Amino acid sequence: MATNITFTMLKPDAVENNYIGAILQKINEAGFRVKAMKYTRLSTETAGQFYAVHAARPFYNDLVSYMSSGPIVAVILEKENAVADFRDLIGATDPAKAAPGTIRALFAKSIEANAVHGSDSDENAAIEGSFFFSALEQF
Repeated sequence: MATNITFTMLKPDAVENNYIGAILQKINEAGFRVKAMKYTRLSTETAGQFYAVHAARPFYNDLVSYMSSGPIVAVILEKENAVADFRDLIGATDPAKAAPGTIRALFAKSIEANAVHGSDSDENAAIEGSFFFSALEQF
């Protein structure tokens, strides 16, 4: 059953390029409410823990290095059908294939530097949100 909570992370490229405000504006305009937000920087160890599900994949080390290369913004979002609606809003992982007007079409530079992470399921939204926010149940 779908929930009304999802998790996103504005990646180092989006933060470095000063897209935080513009991305949050797109999120708000799409009807999402920010329930919690944290500006932080992942250490290599913390990025490795967050992306542990990909540890066996060939891109894992590059992903961990990239995600620990600069500050990120972790955000809990609320909206009916949050996960699916947010996935639609952010667009395809490859910004060249992302629909016009999506966050990745507007702000991403490459498959790796694709501006935002978005949870792919309600279960992962809860896991990922809990990674950054200890009181997720209050949302």
